[in-house]
Amino acid sequence: MAMRGEFSSRIGFILAAAGSAVGLGNIWGFPTQVATNGGAAFVLVYLLLAFVLAYPVLMAELIIGRSSRANMVDALSKISGNKLGVATGLWGCVTVSMILAFYGIVGGWMLAYFFDAVTTVAGIDETSAWLLGFSDSRNLIFTGLFMALTASIVLGGVKSGIEKWSVRLMPTLVIIILALIVYVSFQPGAMEGWAAFLVPDFYRVLDPDLLISAMGQAFFSMSLGVGTMLVYGSYLSKDENLPSIGASVALVDIGVAIIAGMLIIPAMYVALNNGVEIFTDTGALIEGDQLIFNVLPALFESIEGIGMFIAVAFFALMVIAAVTSSISMLEVPVAYLVENKKQKRSRAVWIMAMVIFFCSAVIIFNFEVLFGLVIAATTQYSQPLLGFALCIFAGWVWRRDNILRELKSGYDNAEYSLFWKIWPWYVKFVCPVIILVMFIRSVF
Repeated sequence: MAMRGEFSSRIGFILAAAGSAVGLGNIWGFPTQVATNGGAAFVLVYLLLAFVLAYPVLMAELIIGRSSRANMVDALSKISGNKLGVATGLWGCVTVSMILAFYGIVGGWMLAYFFDAVTTVAGIDETSAWLLGFSDSRNLIFTGLFMALTASIVLGGVKSGIEKWSVRLMPTLVIIILALIVYVSFQPGAMEGWAAFLVPDFYRVLDPDLLISAMGQAFFSMSLGVGTMLVYGSYLSKDENLPSIGASVALVDIGVAIIAGMLIIPAMYVALNNGVEIFTDTGALIEGDQLIFNVLPALFESIEGIGMFIAVAFFALMVIAAVTSSISMLEVPVAYLVENKKQKRSRAVWIMAMVIFFCSAVIIFNFEVLFGLVIAATTQYSQPLLGFALCIFAGWVWRRDNILRELKSGYDNAEYSLFWKIWPWYVKFVCPVIILVMFIRSVF
């Protein structure tokens, strides 16, 4: 058995796990949800739900991962002792690979816009139409580049690949966001944006749809259910205190989502002030890809002189957010191939990168039909059900004394802690019910 990788430091793990959690959703979904759903009141609901729902499931993944020291398939098979664990683990590997197939396409768009911003600064305008045009050739090339970038980091393994780059990329991400916040806040129109983001409207908070979307945001923003945190947990040192390291990951993820809001919403109102349309026909704020590819580029263009440089910084930020998530997704099936199928790491990485790129290519050539379908199938259906399955494994299948033994290996008095008084029954009874209710609501 080859030596398994391990994170060399606590901060390395926290930044890698938070990097996995901090993705494009934090930057393009969360801010607009906050601004349209009651401002700071939504942030409070989100904070509450992140700890009430997402944190317990995150802990289930970390504890299962570190205890089994294995990939998702072998870890769940060890706990269940039967084929059900294997099947659930494989389902997780397939789901995360399909998420990466569409995520890679979006990551490719970010790269294309980044290259466009760089060429504009360099004074080369001829490529712009192709880089920003929605063509199969552009999508294929940049998806391929994005997957190659992801694979090249995962090739280095845990310490010299994932950890080394997370420790560099995550602080860079935060520095870019903070620098952009300072710049944007001094532009005309920014104050209305700050008001939309920070002034609480508690009347909106009781809306059940808002609660569902806050719950979904909390759940998916921590990349739960698909085994990324389980696999990262399996590379954690036995000396670490799991409840506190899990809380750190959750806080960093929430913190980045909130500072992303402090950038995006004021920037949108600055754009409005500069004559860019930021509302849809229904009066809601534009979000998602339209926000990133229409509203903000129009804002950068409207800023005299320095706008091009801000565009470079912003799309660099988006590429970093995409890559820190994609490396954790690729690691899930790669860990399975290396440990279960005894493949060499380099071979496993390139096999999975090619398979996922092939899936991306199929989506690109059938974009209208498949893109939305794959996103819905993976994030709305498969991911919550996998989260539900993990709660069942941690709460019902796995023996409690084994869980406690694992917790105590980095936390001597674990059995007397508040965490141990609440978490075992909570993940057994409360989490599965909440996830199921949320799932049924979102489907029907």
